[in-house]
Amino acid sequence: MLKLVLGTLALFGVWFAAVFVKDFIDNKDNLEDNNWGKVSIIGFISNFFDTLGIGSFAPTTAMLKGFKQTKDRKIPGTLNVACTIPVILEAFIFISVIEVEMVTLLSMLAAATLGAWIGAGIVSKLPEKKIQVVMGVALFVTAFLMFAGKVDLMPSGGDAIGLTGASLIFAIAANFVLGALMTAGIGLYAPCMALIYFLGMSPKVAFPIMMGSCAFLMPIASIKFVKEGAYDRRAAMGITIAGSIGVFIAAYIVKELPLNILTWLVIGVILYTSITMLKAAKKNKGNEKEEASSEVA
Repeated sequence: MLKLVLGTLALFGVWFAAVFVKDFIDNKDNLEDNNWGKVSIIGFISNFFDTLGIGSFAPTTAMLKGFKQTKDRKIPGTLNVACTIPVILEAFIFISVIEVEMVTLLSMLAAATLGAWIGAGIVSKLPEKKIQVVMGVALFVTAFLMFAGKVDLMPSGGDAIGLTGASLIFAIAANFVLGALMTAGIGLYAPCMALIYFLGMSPKVAFPIMMGSCAFLMPIASIKFVKEGAYDRRAAMGITIAGSIGVFIAAYIVKELPLNILTWLVIGVILYTSITMLKAAKKNKGNEKEEASSEVA
C-alpha cells in the first residue's frame, strides 16, 4: 500500500510538472518584472525550513511582500504552484521513513485533496481585496497557533500513529477544510499539526500527514491556478528550483537545527505580514469608495 501511495504521488508530480513547465515555456517572453536571484533565495530559505517543520506559505508570503516580488492578487496561486514540487519531495522522504496507520493517512490525504479541488476554482477568481482580507486573517491565526505551541497552550500530542471512530471522522472533516483553505494561501502545516496534537497522535506523525496532505492537494489546486494564469510565473519557477535544493539539504545534510529562536522570529514576521495585508485591504476598500463617489459625481 505504501508503494501505491508513493507511486500515485509520483504520477501527480509528473502531471503537475508537465503542465507547469509547458505554461512557463509558452509564456517565457512575457514573464513578470521581478528578480530571479531574489525569488530563488526566497524559495531556498522557505522550503529549507519547511522541511524542518516551520511551514513555507507564511514565510514565503512575508518575503515576497517584503522584497516586492509579486502582486498580492497573485500570491495564493504563486504559493501553491511554487511549492508543489518541493513539498512532493518532502512527502516522499517523510512518508517513507515515519510509520503512520494507513487508513488514517489515506483518508486524511484524500480529504485534503478534495478540499483543494473545490477551493482552487473559487480562490483563483477572487478579487485582490478579498484575498488580502482572507490571507491577513489566516496569517494572524497561523501566528497564534505557532505562539500557542511555543507557550504550551496547545496539547503536546500522544503516541498514537492512527485514529478510529469519531476521532478519525473529525480528522477527515478538518483536513478537508484545511485543504480548501490552502488554495487561499493559508498554510496547512500549523493547523494540521495542531489537529494531530489535539487528537493525541504522535508529533512525528504530523510530518507525513501534513506534508502528504499538501503534496497530494497542491498539484490539483496548482494546475487550476496555472490554467487560470493566476500566479507569478518567474517567482514560481525560481522558488521551485531553489526550494527543491533547500529540501534535499535540510532533509539529508542538516536534518535538525535549534529552531527555537527562529520560530519566534517567524511568528513576528507572520504577524507583521498579517497586519500589512489587512491594511492593504482597508486601503483598497477606501480606493473603491473614492472611485464610486467620482463616478456618481
